[in-house]
Amino acid sequence: MNGLALIIGLGNPGSEYRNTRHNAGFMLADLLAQRWQTAWRIEKKFYAEVAESRFAGRRVVLCRPQTFMNASGKAVGLVASYFKITPENLLVLVDDADLPLGSLRLRPEGSAGGHHGLESVEQVLGSRGYPRLKVGIARPDQGRRDIAGHVLGEISPAEQPVWQQILQRAAQQVECWATEGVGVAMNRFNGSAPLGPDESTNAQRNTK
Repeated sequence: MNGLALIIGLGNPGSEYRNTRHNAGFMLADLLAQRWQTAWRIEKKFYAEVAESRFAGRRVVLCRPQTFMNASGKAVGLVASYFKITPENLLVLVDDADLPLGSLRLRPEGSAGGHHGLESVEQVLGSRGYPRLKVGIARPDQGRRDIAGHVLGEISPAEQPVWQQILQRAAQQVECWATEGVGVAMNRFNGSAPLGPDESTNAQRNTK
């Protein structure tokens, strides 16, 4: 892959949402910023926080919309237009209650699956044809339809070990996507395999 990569973590701004399951996209974007040794800055014209760096010689831009989850598309549309991003160079990071805790699912395209953040992105972009990485947060009860309390609830102490492991593995998958493409990243990381050595890429890391 080449060209600028735009990676967008979806979540809700504000300290009250910081450690909630629905903010998996924000948490993963934060971890990537740490791995790539970059810092966030507010970009009011995008209604978002942005961090820029380089990974394996490729320019990468991280984005966290500050519009709240249900209006994420507003920020995504603005930043994607500004950087002239093509769909294959855009990756959205998001939680998914239909996946088991500890599971990852990267897809090159697909439906929103009832996720309001993805629905907003699709509405603004006018397309489902962009990669998305879903981080499993599981459902509290398979028979329950209303799971708002679960997704907006904080990650429990019992979940923390698995949660930290899945974020590390997801970061490796993003790095693999950025260097080797969506197909390789899907085959190598999708599912709930335990975290092993850092297998994201053998490329030399370069940071700004």
